[in-house]
Amino acid sequence: MKQSTSLKVRLPTLVVGVEVVMLFLYAVFVTYDDNADAKMQTNATKPMDNALYQDYHFFADVQVMIFVGFGCLLAFLRLYGFSGMVFNFLTATFAIQWAILVQGYFQFFSDGKIRLGVINLLNAEFACAVVLISFGAVLGKTSPVQLLVMALLEVPVFSVTEWAVLKYIKINDAGGSILIHLFACYFGLAVTFVLFRPSLNDGHAKDITSYQSDILSLMGTLFLWVFWPSFNSALTLKGDDQHRAVLHTFIGLSSSTLTAFALSAMLNKRGKLTLADIQNVTLAGGVTVGASVDMMISPAAAFALGVMGCVACMLGYKYLTPFLARRFRIQDQCGIHNLHGLTGLISCLAGICAILLATEETYGPSLYQTFAYRAPPRGTPTAGAPGAHPGPQAGPGPERQAAGRLPGGGHFLHHLAGGAGRHRHGVRAEAALPGLSVRRMVLRRRGLLRSAF
Repeated sequence: MKQSTSLKVRLPTLVVGVEVVMLFLYAVFVTYDDNADAKMQTNATKPMDNALYQDYHFFADVQVMIFVGFGCLLAFLRLYGFSGMVFNFLTATFAIQWAILVQGYFQFFSDGKIRLGVINLLNAEFACAVVLISFGAVLGKTSPVQLLVMALLEVPVFSVTEWAVLKYIKINDAGGSILIHLFACYFGLAVTFVLFRPSLNDGHAKDITSYQSDILSLMGTLFLWVFWPSFNSALTLKGDDQHRAVLHTFIGLSSSTLTAFALSAMLNKRGKLTLADIQNVTLAGGVTVGASVDMMISPAAAFALGVMGCVACMLGYKYLTPFLARRFRIQDQCGIHNLHGLTGLISCLAGICAILLATEETYGPSLYQTFAYRAPPRGTPTAGAPGAHPGPQAGPGPERQAAGRLPGGGHFLHHLAGGAGRHRHGVRAEAALPGLSVRRMVLRRRGLLRSAF
């Protein structure tokens, strides 16, 4: 009764208070971007060129992953299925609302306003995915109030980390294996370390599954598996990059799935398939290909990464999770360290190797479009080649100057320091041009990008 009364008071108080503050912030700082603003439309505007038709299908796919995939996946505990799905719904909705504001300040802020479009919602859903992955580590040990507080803290920390990493470290992470999966994993493990309960190491009466809850969780796995190519490719550059991202993700997922079935039967004492393995380990390939998903790594490499991720994830569930609970006070309820941490580390190493092994023979002149800081200075023979990217000493061409003068140009803080190569949001910082603000919509149009080189 005491716990129920506490929730009756604390949850409405927190939700109403936060919603009032966010309503004020939305009213003061949020407006439409050019694609949603009626004043920006003219007789020459082609409705089908609106960014909605490029981004909405990815937005819808990620929506299904967030609300259906994660929700069902977290319902594997027999006595926590309802709470897992409902708390996921509550936390995800709040996290997206909050991320629109926080990420908007760092990525879509211009002339004192956050420019809102479908692309903002898509970015906010990736921030929401970070919170939900961390949620998996503390499943069954937190109240909805605690989950909202965790989201309230994690979204700004993630957004600042994302901005700092992309601006100063300038990593290539198209699928988010580093910025999303690794960050969410170790943030969640830090939270579960703080909430450590020694009695749980010996098991708990409610820490059990049932046939129905396992089937529901498996449905969540299937939703995530089907839509994971959209998750990895949603914010990559249109064209061949996005095409490769879809291909590599599917190949990685399929190879990890088959490997998971084989390992599950092999490691089971009775030689049977374990449903918990199928629910989680089959997804490992989608994470391991993430950091290099849009690079020219070859289908065979994507296949191998899927197998490696599956093996690491499976062994982690079997040996590492119990070890962390006994020795390091880390009770990882859903095993996020195996599915997101270990596989994220493998993906990070794979991305480094892909960058080091990248050559002009493999990429052609687009090597300098892909990796801006490897571009030669203007005036060298390569810099003048068709499709080649001007080096750091080069200034903007006519098309890039025009793009910079477009009305409502985005204010992307993580590009102001100059060319940064590719990053999670699929925007290639094509030139080391301090202070240049370029609209995301323009950058994502491959024809304009290539004509500028």
